[in-house]
Amino acid sequence: MKRLTITTLIIGIAAALIVGALHATKVIAGFEAIAAQLVADYARATRVVGEKWQYVFVSLIALGVTWFSLSNVPRWRAWLLIGLLLMEVFGLSWVCSLYRVFFQPAPSVLALVIAFVAAEGWSAFLRRNRSHLIRTLFADRVSNDQFRRLGDGRISFDAEPKTYDVSIVVCDIGNKLTFAESGEPAAFTQGTAKFIRETAARLVEEGAYLQAADGEGVVGVFGFPAPDPEHVQKAARVVLDVIKNSRERREDKENVAAGSDIRAEISSGAIIAGALQESRCTLLLASGEPLDSARRFCALNRFYGSRALMDTATFDQVSGAVVARPIDFISGLNSHDRLEIYEPLWLVAEA
Repeated sequence: MKRLTITTLIIGIAAALIVGALHATKVIAGFEAIAAQLVADYARATRVVGEKWQYVFVSLIALGVTWFSLSNVPRWRAWLLIGLLLMEVFGLSWVCSLYRVFFQPAPSVLALVIAFVAAEGWSAFLRRNRSHLIRTLFADRVSNDQFRRLGDGRISFDAEPKTYDVSIVVCDIGNKLTFAESGEPAAFTQGTAKFIRETAARLVEEGAYLQAADGEGVVGVFGFPAPDPEHVQKAARVVLDVIKNSRERREDKENVAAGSDIRAEISSGAIIAGALQESRCTLLLASGEPLDSARRFCALNRFYGSRALMDTATFDQVSGAVVARPIDFISGLNSHDRLEIYEPLWLVAEA
């Protein structure tokens, strides 16, 4: 709102000053004469609206048109309102002429046109920049549906850093270290690439933002960039489904591969995310305790022999929908904190 107000003031005042200068220097005298003849009769007028009132109308119209053009009002509605305002200016001049009062509509009309063109030009510039920003930050990292909604503005994304309530899902290969030491590099690379490709596609398909997908695992963020009140439940269902598919693959002895032994972790909470545009390449920076905890707790699956873990915050929100067993108390990011972790087993609906 603050940014919109400042931009409106800048464009509106600039348009008013331009029209005021053109009117004062008589540059638009010919245009004013033609406009006045359409709806008013100067010869029959006994009074004339003063210059001060002309400048007041010009300023108000310039600011109003700029505000409508830049606000979140649907485009067709903004254009309709501006069109009606244009008709009202001429209508006001005609009504005044009925009472033999001459009101010159040309400065107000010109202020309306200049403010409208300037505001539309600025909006087009912002849309082009936004389109480039969306492609840079979210191409191949969100689902096609989310990408389209980000592009057309149905999902509002502000590049400025802000807090998001999310669930972080980290998936990694359980036997990665053993396979890397004992297997062939080419086979390990092929298995890891398949795991990354399939797991990343699954998380994105279910609505996650793909924060990372590399040799250290696949990280998906549910609840970003579009807020989702069901992000914790959705993350838990996806993890249980991924683990179930992994187990079924391993039971099929003919289809055992390095990437079929998947371990996962879910952490929920607040993160700070925003676009870093001051560097050569635009980056999305995300940081917060859930991101750090998810990676750290995912590695604990090897120690506890579990397939998936989730922290206390996640368990508290899904305990009614997911059957889970407590595993242990571990230290949080603050050494004085003791966090309980759980292993999700299956959905209550499947029990």
